[in-house]
Amino acid sequence: MPRPRLRKRIGFNPDVVYFKPQGIPMPNLKMVELTREEVETLRLKNIENLEQKEAAKKMGTSQSTFQRILSSGYKKLSDAIINGKAIKIIK
Repeated sequence: MPRPRLRKRIGFNPDVVYFKPQGIPMPNLKMVELTREEVETLRLKNIENLEQKEAAKKMGTSQSTFQRILSSGYKKLSDAIINGKAIKIIK
């Protein structure tokens, strides 16, 4: 039986949850879904400019878990930008 997932502290709730390339109708786009955890790690690291150790502590998680979530967010954002996909933030 897998270990239950711990809840991370999320200090940000975005008002906008969809982003898409300009000029392409939404039904014609593939979608990349970012979790709230991924958005929070991106915010803490890139907007708040926190070090990984400090950001992980703020989220109530380990540094290695923070890094895994951050890497997943970067990969999804890169895929969306490079391949022209829409981005949806899952609430």
